[in-house]
Amino acid sequence: MADGYARLAAPSLENETRAEAKRLADEEAIRVFAENLRELLLAPALGGKVVLALDPGFRTGAKTVVLDRQGKLLHDTVIHPTTGAKARDEAARVVRELVDRYAVEAIAIGNGTASRETEAFVRELGLPSSVVVVVVNESGASVYSASDIARQEFPDKDVTVRGAVSIGRRLMDPLAELVKIDPKAIGVGQYQHDVQEKALRAALDDMVMYCVNAVGVEVNTASAPLLSYVSGLGPALAKNIVKYRDENGPFASRAALKKVPRLGPKAFQQSAGFLRVRGGKNPLDASAVHPERYQLVATMAADLGSTVEDLIRNDDLRRRIDPNRYVGPDVGLPTISDIQAELAKPGRDPRAAFEVFSFADGIHELADVKPGMVLPGIVTNVTNFGAFIDVGVHQDGLAHISQLADTFVKNPADVIRVGERVKARVLEVDLDRRRISLSLKTR
Repeated sequence: MADGYARLAAPSLENETRAEAKRLADEEAIRVFAENLRELLLAPALGGKVVLALDPGFRTGAKTVVLDRQGKLLHDTVIHPTTGAKARDEAARVVRELVDRYAVEAIAIGNGTASRETEAFVRELGLPSSVVVVVVNESGASVYSASDIARQEFPDKDVTVRGAVSIGRRLMDPLAELVKIDPKAIGVGQYQHDVQEKALRAALDDMVMYCVNAVGVEVNTASAPLLSYVSGLGPALAKNIVKYRDENGPFASRAALKKVPRLGPKAFQQSAGFLRVRGGKNPLDASAVHPERYQLVATMAADLGSTVEDLIRNDDLRRRIDPNRYVGPDVGLPTISDIQAELAKPGRDPRAAFEVFSFADGIHELADVKPGMVLPGIVTNVTNFGAFIDVGVHQDGLAHISQLADTFVKNPADVIRVGERVKARVLEVDLDRRRISLSLKTR
């Protein structure tokens, strides 16, 4: 018995225990990654603005692009604001000229090398106060710039221009741009390289699909990668939609999608509720109301002696709708309630409103950070042991789980999330190991 235990039972028990512990650890790591990815994808979007985007650099200069309100590239160049007074003056002239020529409404600056120096340069230009300046997380931008998607979109541009375009588009709509990048390259996970690849990819794809469908997709401006995550579609149908749109112009209605090759009734039924057509003939095409329920909404409007447009505009009319009157064999009360909520805010974006954020003035490098300082920061990653926070010095600081709140914290995700703006107090700075210890406690 002793020999059997030593040679057979003990090793078997040990292997089973290790395998189970690894399985549980993988599940937790994947869950953390998926939750962080959700917060990142659902980050507030600036929306359709003319954006000047800068991908900063010391030696190679700042790659500069101008994008229109749909994210199309209008102009690209390189400026050198950090390589001497003469080059700085020329860079200032170029930026002011671009802002005036294209009526730029926002400036996006990547948070990589020379980010804070470039931000300080832009803020000193005396641009109109209506032009917002935002530092954007550029994690994964280099992955996109070298991808097949970027090469197809900008075959005659080099990777630096593509990277700057990605930075600008992230400010306009993080979700639409980040879906083009492998989620593992975004850098919001925990031990993602040690977990089972197939399980991680399945979980992340499911989360991306959830986020895309929760927000909805403007079918006349969406890229093929974004459309491919819509329920009922896939890479092939997404490419067909974009190709049809390029050949025939914008879709005038959701019903026009039925003309897309290989997009059959089943695919249309599954995807139509998540696709938006703004400015179409039917105002419901810009909402989350499914085409199958258009007639129901028209009946509601007719019963009140109004049009669908009136029903959307007039809150008093909507209050007079009696949901129980329209419940039937194929329409339940929850569906009626959802339709009423959608009519109140058709095509509403579930993401939070965009707020301009700025790092502390004068804090550009790790050597500028001193213990006791209270700095504004953005949460870049949340793990089971704490949260990483960008305070604007090219090195994220760590707020340990014990420093996240004044009370006991069991799970960091309960009190903090990726993309959240915080005020962090510096506890310790280790210049040799390039580490910053932070605290979010108020006392």
